[in-house]
Amino acid sequence: MSARILRIVGALFLLVHIASHFLPFQGSKFTELYLYNCIPAIAIAIIFMAKRISDPVSKPLLISAFSFWLLGSIIASTASFYDLPAITTLISNIAYLLFYPCAIIALPRLIQTRIKSTILEIFDASIVGLGLAVLGTAFLLNPVMPHFDGNLSDALFALIFPISDLILVSLTFAAIVAHGYSRRSIFISIGILIFTITDFFFLWQHLNGLYSFGSIVDDGWLLCLILIAESCWHPSRDEQETTSVNPIFIALSVFMSATLLALTAIRPGYFPTFILFPAVSTLILAFIRMMIALKQAKNIGHERILARTDELTGLPNRRRLISEIESFVGKDGSLLLLDLDGFKPVNDLHGHETGDKVLQQVSLRFSRALPHGALLARLGGDEFGVLIEGAYEHCMDVALALRATLSYPFNIDNQHISIGVSIGVAENTGAPDLLRRADDAMYQAKRGGLGVCRL
Repeated sequence: MSARILRIVGALFLLVHIASHFLPFQGSKFTELYLYNCIPAIAIAIIFMAKRISDPVSKPLLISAFSFWLLGSIIASTASFYDLPAITTLISNIAYLLFYPCAIIALPRLIQTRIKSTILEIFDASIVGLGLAVLGTAFLLNPVMPHFDGNLSDALFALIFPISDLILVSLTFAAIVAHGYSRRSIFISIGILIFTITDFFFLWQHLNGLYSFGSIVDDGWLLCLILIAESCWHPSRDEQETTSVNPIFIALSVFMSATLLALTAIRPGYFPTFILFPAVSTLILAFIRMMIALKQAKNIGHERILARTDELTGLPNRRRLISEIESFVGKDGSLLLLDLDGFKPVNDLHGHETGDKVLQQVSLRFSRALPHGALLARLGGDEFGVLIEGAYEHCMDVALALRATLSYPFNIDNQHISIGVSIGVAENTGAPDLLRRADDAMYQAKRGGLGVCRL
């Protein structure tokens, strides 16, 4: 049977089951045990055959979620027709409950399968999701929660299911906000909303003694499963750019959680105590998110500094100098390019380690000879550059001073090493050829043995 036929059969079976509520065989074993449980089994097969899911985690988790729900449904519906031990109700509820952790992980990944979320995006989605869960817990769940006179198990599951629904809705909504809408996300969001509404309506009916097995409300869960299974055959936003969660949603989530915690402290008992978990979790995640953001910002700043710094000497590098030249237009000053004379034999005779030490001491001598505000950069190898503001005469004096710093030898590991420097000076005229003119002047100084040459 092809996947297309299976998708049609699943929808038709659901329509038949809905129509059965208006037919004489309503509530029969065939419709409520066999037909009803056949529909989620078809949904599992539809997901298994889907080829549009590229994420390796979402498909097996979604199949697991549907399988747990199907197990719970089979046990619950079988118990309605056969006399089963009382513990089967607990097993059924546990199976239903295991649907949520699998779905909570799978559905957001299903919405965006290929583009991997950064850690901040994950925290942002979680903060928004928990914030919405806080709002739903306070204003949607609390009104339908009466006092429980029954056993602890009924009270526990009556609380866990709707809270899990709110978290699932919130995280799904947050994932859609972060990654944008698609046909897949529309199917998923509608399905999850129907699932949640069905759970809340069932809870209200059950607590008020109005629920009857085999009523049309049961089809809400089946409709959700069919819609989510169908979503697996529609495209997501894999090839489109992601958009970050709007900071307004994050701020509102944190503000709302803090406000509800304050109101709970001021007026104990006004809100249910179980609201504390999602509210406190929201604030903790927001604090961790802030710490991660600060650390990443610090790392980015450090990386930017490293990207513009010469590793050997600690001076700015060529990229930094070129960037400064672009902003140097319109200023009085000059660009100096310096190329060391006789440095290659140092590497050949004494080794690169000694050559590196010479370059480090050269950078120190140059730095001490420069006036305040001048930029000294190592351009690579034995070449340096200097940007100086001021009149031409002042820049020439600085060039001569830099040359004089190499007039006496370096003492490296008890070895006296002498080198010189050729300097090209280009006065800033506002033209874009400042670097080229300084380079030409440096080569003329080197070829002619002039020491300092100006162009």
